[in-house]
Amino acid sequence: MSAPDVVVGIDMGTTATKVVAYTVDGRAIAQASHGYPLSEPHPGHAEQDPHQILDAVYRGLREVVAEIGAARVAGVSFSSAMHSIMALDADGAPLTPVVTWADTRAAEDVARLRDSGAGLALHRRTGTPIHPMSPLAKLMWFRRTDPDLVRRAATWAGIKDWVLWRMAGELVIDHSLASASGLMDIHAVRWDDEALSLAGIRAEQLPGLVPTTAVLRGVTAEAARETGLPRDAAVVVGAGDGPLANLGVGAVRPGVVACSVGTSGALRVAVDRPAVDPNGGVFCYALTENRWVTGGAINNGGVVLDWVRSEIAGGDAGVSTAQLLDEAMTVPAGAGGLVMLPYLLGERAPRWGGVARGAYVGLTRAHRRAHLVRAAVEGVALQLTLVLQSMRQADLPISEIRATGGVTKHQIWRQTLASAFGGAIGMPDGHEGSGFGAALLGMEALGAIESIDVAAELVPVRDVVEPIAADAGVYGELLPVFERLYGALLPANITLQDIGSRLPLAHGS
Repeated sequence: MSAPDVVVGIDMGTTATKVVAYTVDGRAIAQASHGYPLSEPHPGHAEQDPHQILDAVYRGLREVVAEIGAARVAGVSFSSAMHSIMALDADGAPLTPVVTWADTRAAEDVARLRDSGAGLALHRRTGTPIHPMSPLAKLMWFRRTDPDLVRRAATWAGIKDWVLWRMAGELVIDHSLASASGLMDIHAVRWDDEALSLAGIRAEQLPGLVPTTAVLRGVTAEAARETGLPRDAAVVVGAGDGPLANLGVGAVRPGVVACSVGTSGALRVAVDRPAVDPNGGVFCYALTENRWVTGGAINNGGVVLDWVRSEIAGGDAGVSTAQLLDEAMTVPAGAGGLVMLPYLLGERAPRWGGVARGAYVGLTRAHRRAHLVRAAVEGVALQLTLVLQSMRQADLPISEIRATGGVTKHQIWRQTLASAFGGAIGMPDGHEGSGFGAALLGMEALGAIESIDVAAELVPVRDVVEPIAADAGVYGELLPVFERLYGALLPANITLQDIGSRLPLAHGS
């Protein structure tokens, strides 16, 4: 029989779960991916079926284990999308769908908390901005709108917590996801009393806090049957996909920033102690017990291009996203004076406001589809540039940027980001950031590597994209206009949100 020499990274993302088996020298030897829908039954709601996500985890593991053989698996380790929450009954059965990071229904509760003056102190203490994305805000919404559900809920958990319970029989939450909940004091590493009071829950209604490197020994009979793993398989609890994205692209040293652009997007840099800047412009989430990541996330990355293809290109099966991006490259930087505010799912950093809506501004009859696509790419890049500015204003060390994520496979994304940032971007070689980060964390937890610091050597930069000076000049002119438009349109967006909440999206809805 083969000796165990593989750790399987399980990356539970917003649209799919990717399962990849890695050897200890960083080679991917088997992988599988299964998707699931994001449901938006009402304006502001963004939910998923936890059973579909569990099924995607089981199916992916089953395929990977069958390909490499169970005897080679030293253990599995998890990454998960952050900020999710759902109610469970006393038997662990879900009482609600998974409420995801993209859900904005708690905007009113967030506004009241901000107006109370308590928001910034909570942000500094918990590391999580006061924003509808956070489980704290979502719990405040449930408390206000569905007190009967709150009375019936025995436990509140994130999707990874529940999947771990189904797989390993223990209901725990790692310090990384807990630090992104708005409920944990990141300095004391315990549940925050004021946050619990605002949420209307008790500490015992939350999963137990454990380090990201905690190892759960053994899987349930159900998990063994569904995946092919042996009953004594090691399960490493893992962390949130944001911090793990840094690890997965080798951005573990001070000053090395990870830029990840998938469905959403983010910029993060590793630091050795938890801290939030005085103005609350950045988040701070745990990676390990002595390493944290700080930065900002945006809601709208590749999802903007998905929408453009579906709605502007009409969902034409003959027009791929790659073709649209090729068209956009025929248009010079600046899209002919057209700007897109890409806030299709609201927005997070750097303002952390609860109300933002998308818009094309400067649209004329002369603009063509290529201009609209180019403006969408540029809108995402400009929003990330505002995040980068906020990190610099927080005096975070920034010496290098490494980019990863599905959209960065196309030249226009890479070049637009480099030119908007006004600096070079390194493209790491070959890894799916968060999934590889989960595997590396698992390797450290299981003693297969000495430290996650090896990530810097295991993930070489294969290509460096330099900014185009003329394009950087255009984006330098557009950025203050782009930034001002958020505030200029805010009153109208608040009114439109109120009107929209009372109107159906379609006849019969």
